[in-house]
Amino acid sequence: MTEDERQQEREQGCEKGRAREHVRVAVIGSGFGGLGAAVRLRREGITDFVVLERADAVGGTWRDNSYPGCACDVPSHLYSFSFAPNPDWPRTFSGQEKIQEYLEQVADTFRLRSHIRLNTEVTQLRWDAEELWWEVETSNGTLTADVVVSATGPLSDPKLPDIPGLDTFEGKVFHSARWDHDYDLRGKRVAMIGTGASAIQIVPAIQREVGRLTLFQRTPPWVMPRMDRAISKAERWLHRQLPFTTQARRGILWGIRELQVQAFTKRPNELGAVEQLAKRNIARAIKDRSLRAKLTPSYRIGCKRILLSNTYYPALAQPNVDVVASGLSEVRGNTVVAADGTETEVDAIIFGTGFHVTDMPIANRVVGPDGVTMMETWKDGMKSLRGATAAGFPNFMTVIGPNTGLGNSSMILMIESQLNYLADYMRQLTLLAPPGRGDRAALAARASAVDAWNVKVQERMKRTVWNTGGCNSWYLDENGVNTTIWPGTTSEFRGATRRVDLAEYEVVRPPRTDVGAPLKPRTEKKVEAGA
Repeated sequence: MTEDERQQEREQGCEKGRAREHVRVAVIGSGFGGLGAAVRLRREGITDFVVLERADAVGGTWRDNSYPGCACDVPSHLYSFSFAPNPDWPRTFSGQEKIQEYLEQVADTFRLRSHIRLNTEVTQLRWDAEELWWEVETSNGTLTADVVVSATGPLSDPKLPDIPGLDTFEGKVFHSARWDHDYDLRGKRVAMIGTGASAIQIVPAIQREVGRLTLFQRTPPWVMPRMDRAISKAERWLHRQLPFTTQARRGILWGIRELQVQAFTKRPNELGAVEQLAKRNIARAIKDRSLRAKLTPSYRIGCKRILLSNTYYPALAQPNVDVVASGLSEVRGNTVVAADGTETEVDAIIFGTGFHVTDMPIANRVVGPDGVTMMETWKDGMKSLRGATAAGFPNFMTVIGPNTGLGNSSMILMIESQLNYLADYMRQLTLLAPPGRGDRAALAARASAVDAWNVKVQERMKRTVWNTGGCNSWYLDENGVNTTIWPGTTSEFRGATRRVDLAEYEVVRPPRTDVGAPLKPRTEKKVEAGA
């Protein structure tokens, strides 16, 4: 049976008479993870797939975050796919528009447009234990898929704090990831809530045009100088003419960050020297001792992501900027009230309060064979096998899953490692159910394998700066467990995800249909690696 014949049979719904579309793979999201998955599937010879995107364009977080000053804090040549190098990056650290252009170019270069369905939001995914496929409900109808790849990303759904009285505010309110470009900030009194990566870019970008800017800071970040510059025409010409120079540049950037990892993961005390450099960075721009004290963190550098900016501190020193060393606690009409009692009247509130990272919303929409959602399964904390597959959810894979985040390097490196894992996952499924035989099979991560992997990860996490640095970061879930960061090098993760170990999975077959017997999924209890 050919792939086309198999698809036609499934579209007819077999004996159930369901005439709806079926695909081999459904990818959710069209950011770096989703587009990367699509490219890898095509390279594996799999063309029977769709990319479901809820927005009207590809790009993921780089489409959504269009706030003033938005840029990447990872060098451009490292923050791009190894299989799609860009010799024409204009700056060492690229802005949002250039990264979005790059992703659009990837979609075109690798002929992904015909697979992408824009304005199609996934509302629910439910596993069919009889057919061994996922029912994928979307805003544009329902389809089925043998495998689902969730590439929604951890920075996709903005997180707004529950502030008493916010609904009574008469001015403008929006999140940094949902910037209102129609709202004119000129001359306005603006409250900026939060001091993360978005806020330190927004503050200097809007400081000159607003009437007054009040920054509400629960915890000051460590900010280092941003070594950004324009990439010369000569450099770009060289990269175009000699492509290996682009790869060499990427390799050097990668190697430097690999060497730095040891300080973050094994020897946090070595970061003290970096801390001193960061303090000098504050002192150079902030002469007022009181303000300098507000802006100096009390936790070990690296515990939260180290931010990069040459303009943040100078902007805070301007006469039209106030720094409130306390979080927002209440809104009374047009007055915002900090936890320390400070009251400020404002015309607009901008939230730079991050995203749902440790409670990914997509998990609420994924329903396993027992009727339990992934979010319910993760009620005590997210965990998965090698950051990719969760126990109880066959043929469901996550790109940028639990404990795959980085604190000092490029997430594209981690994404590409997970794409290697996806490619081998698809190969194993093909071996278990070769086309033409009419066989069906699914892979389900063993709970014991998931637990063993996460025990190992959390044991390594204990001595890292993210757990010992004395901060409360967005890397930690509500139980104080770091379910976000990978406690090792990117090369270690690549080695761990190079191939699927079938001993860590159960192979699920379609239920038997013996006369008089109830339908029961047949599970092969153990499959040796390489079988």
